[in-house]
Amino acid sequence: MKCTAAVRQLAYGNTPDAFDEYLQMSKHTARDCLFHINKCIISLYMAEYLREPTLKDVKKIYNKHVTRHGFPGMLESFDYMHWEWKNCSVSWQGQYGKGDKKYPTIMLEAVASHDLWIWHAFFGVAGANNDINVLDNSSLFDDLLDDKAHVAPYVVNGVGFEKGYYLADGIYPQWATFVKSFTVANDAKHAYFKKRQESARKDVERAFGVLQRRWGIIQQPARQYHVNNIRRIMYSCIIMHNMILEDQKMAVFDWNDVYANPSRNMQRTWVESGGGAVEWWWWSSRAVWWSSRAVMVLPKYGNKDGEECEEW
Repeated sequence: MKCTAAVRQLAYGNTPDAFDEYLQMSKHTARDCLFHINKCIISLYMAEYLREPTLKDVKKIYNKHVTRHGFPGMLESFDYMHWEWKNCSVSWQGQYGKGDKKYPTIMLEAVASHDLWIWHAFFGVAGANNDINVLDNSSLFDDLLDDKAHVAPYVVNGVGFEKGYYLADGIYPQWATFVKSFTVANDAKHAYFKKRQESARKDVERAFGVLQRRWGIIQQPARQYHVNNIRRIMYSCIIMHNMILEDQKMAVFDWNDVYANPSRNMQRTWVESGGGAVEWWWWSSRAVWWSSRAVMVLPKYGNKDGEECEEW
């Protein structure tokens, strides 16, 4: 019942007090269910479903994008999304407020490939920041700056390159890792490139649309009072979004390959409060997913060992 209450909040955006009669559960208990299941999903599955692509994955992404879009060496599309925060504290509204939004917002930075798999997510930056300020705080290009990025050569117009690039819009800086469209197309060649680049860059926009459509809680303004809880909701939804793609055989890579890639070093900017909050509360992966299937189709694959969730 607790798993059902949590997943229904994620999938349909139900308020915690919607389960008073249906599940005989108080809103406080339903809110705790959502809080703890998010922590467990992140603890169990982030290392697998929000990981950096391996060299083999990069080559498969290359092949998919050059076949679909005609861009050799293209890694993913890069963009941002705002999630409105309804219950933002008055003292914080100056940081998270944005003129064109009704409520304060929190920004999500993401990169997605053509199969809508989200390979990178950085969430929690104040919505008053623009895209460049968020990019400065992101860890997306740390491996590239440290010269640890995968070397996957490709050729464009007879010129060889070693590392891939991202498609982005015009606000981002003139970096070699960004391929942007022309602001004004002066001839037919530039107009054709502009059309193909903008078409290919819609991959991340489609990923945002599917993510919001699949998880109703993201469609609505966030009702939580703490940024940390909103972060956990967003990361949990992205992890399960990737799980669904893998379960429906839509991912570019083959999940049967041996997984040996270390987990991404996510920037955990929040501090856990209180110890032993989940000593009595453990979720096996199978119990989580079988309960979730009661409200929507989710992956049936989970942690093979059924390990207990540790507090994250």
